[in-house]
Amino acid sequence: MEKKKLTERQQAFVDALMGEAAGDPRTAMDIAGYSKNTTIKEAVEPVKEDIIAAADLMIAMNAPRAAVGLTNVMLDPSALGAKNVISAAKEVLDRAGVVKRETVEVKGPEGGIFILPPKQASE
Repeated sequence: MEKKKLTERQQAFVDALMGEAAGDPRTAMDIAGYSKNTTIKEAVEPVKEDIIAAADLMIAMNAPRAAVGLTNVMLDPSALGAKNVISAAKEVLDRAGVVKRETVEVKGPEGGIFILPPKQASE
């Protein structure tokens, strides 16, 4: 699937939304030069996928900062706001795809044994 090319105004809107406007669509529209009569829906709908991609990129760019924040809390657990740092860092890392790795070992028919709990007697 070929990605559609954004107009200069649409690209300016997405850039402003993720930057200077700090996520506020109306401010981003003003920065990009949209008319005051343009609704937020009219500006957002054509670039919805681009906004999602930009947000995903922003989370990925901030994943290292979250990891450093977690490490700093490990070094100084009594630091002011440590619980908030841990919570925020966990959310960013989860959304960036940095997850706990769990491994499950599956053996083939040559040696797998399953132990099931006893059946409940029915009355």
